[in-house]
Amino acid sequence: MKKNALHNLTKRLTFVFFIALSLQMIAQENPNTENKSDFWSDVQFGGGIGLALGSGYSNISISPTAIFNVNQYVSVGAGLQYSFLKQSDFYSSHMYGGSVIALFNPIEEIQLSTELEQLRVNVDLEGSNSNSADFWNTGLFVGAGYRMDNITIGIRYNVLFNNDKNVYADALMPFVRVFF
Repeated sequence: MKKNALHNLTKRLTFVFFIALSLQMIAQENPNTENKSDFWSDVQFGGGIGLALGSGYSNISISPTAIFNVNQYVSVGAGLQYSFLKQSDFYSSHMYGGSVIALFNPIEEIQLSTELEQLRVNVDLEGSNSNSADFWNTGLFVGAGYRMDNITIGIRYNVLFNNDKNVYADALMPFVRVFF
């Protein structure tokens, strides 16, 4: 009976030893090789910063954007936007919101884009509270541009443009897009 008990104990100790050894091997595995996600290596950041100052006029804007490169042809992303405009003795305006964007590069030099933008617009006309306005402005842009590495220069068209209630002067707008 002692021989059988010793044999069972040896089996159990051998089993525990190999389990411990396996756990040790898993713990020693380099986490930077196989388990690391490549998500962040496919993300690019960019956007725009604007500053225009003149005689009684100020225009300050910031619009950070991030895109995820799905593959060499398609990228999707999102952005935020804030703008402040002021014309002394006439009006001041705050615009803020966000956008989603999809980019398609059929060939390396050409970039096609669609962008849905939603902005909250607050306009205060100086000396007249009745003419102040608060509204949402939605833009759906389709565009095309020439791409050189991380920079794209092109033109986009707002298919939802409305002359009566719009923050842009025209439906057709040039753009410069930079991502790092």
